[in-house]
Amino acid sequence: MKKIKHIIQFIIIKIFFIIFEIIGYRASSKLGFLIGKYLGPIFRSKELIVNNLEKANIDKKNNFKKIASNVLGNYGRIFSEYVHLKNFKNDSLEKYISIEGLDYLKNIKKNGEKVVFVSGHFSNFELMAMQIEKAGVDCAAIYRPLNNPYLNTIMETIRIRDICKNQIKKGRAGTREIIRFLSKGTSIALMIDQRVREGEKINFFGNPATTTTIPAQLIKKYGCNVVPIYIERKKSHHFKMYVSKPIKINRSRSIYEITKHLNDILEKMILKNIDQWIWTHDRWKV
Repeated sequence: MKKIKHIIQFIIIKIFFIIFEIIGYRASSKLGFLIGKYLGPIFRSKELIVNNLEKANIDKKNNFKKIASNVLGNYGRIFSEYVHLKNFKNDSLEKYISIEGLDYLKNIKKNGEKVVFVSGHFSNFELMAMQIEKAGVDCAAIYRPLNNPYLNTIMETIRIRDICKNQIKKGRAGTREIIRFLSKGTSIALMIDQRVREGEKINFFGNPATTTTIPAQLIKKYGCNVVPIYIERKKSHHFKMYVSKPIKINRSRSIYEITKHLNDILEKMILKNIDQWIWTHDRWKV
């Protein structure tokens, strides 16, 4: 039964991808927003988003229901933009993205540094690893495979071809891959905003949340600098990506202290555009 469900999902997504390819980037993004906003609640709970906003103590002057609709609309935009990532890669959609802090990436490349890029699921987050690689930085991105094996095959192809050629699957085998890449001087890029099975309870917006400690472990073991990355959507179709100055963190600090510091950075990123973060992550689940 599960296999049949996965095949049906695969066919539906393929049909949508063909439509998005035909109508072009801007129209796809607009259609994707409407799909996410009106059909998204079937697959992702708006109630969960509102509950998470309340748990995070977001100012109640904000309209939580509107934020929830925009979050789901952004999901739809990301979905519709996957087929156009290759055009961001080959620069035919270059005018839609600008980068602040590009010199930091150029210096990392020039000096042959290995750093840890950290970010979260903001706006169209897939563009971040792509731009790091386009700047000439040797980088490997950590990702979580989709549950649907047929869709995952498509996504892995897109990720390797259009986003970042070095991809590391989450898990124990992935941990060995991280070490292998770092040992040859390759930087690592990962999202630190999802709940993980193995991690530490670290305060996130004032509440304990199981958080990955991978960046902290890499900092302590290899002395890597940390480079926070953020991307925001501007005027629906345009993006601005921010590359922070590399941060040197004292290796004598504890795993907890380093991870808490990174969570604090993540919080500030989220608050820049509240409705551009994926609030459907069940971050505070016990």
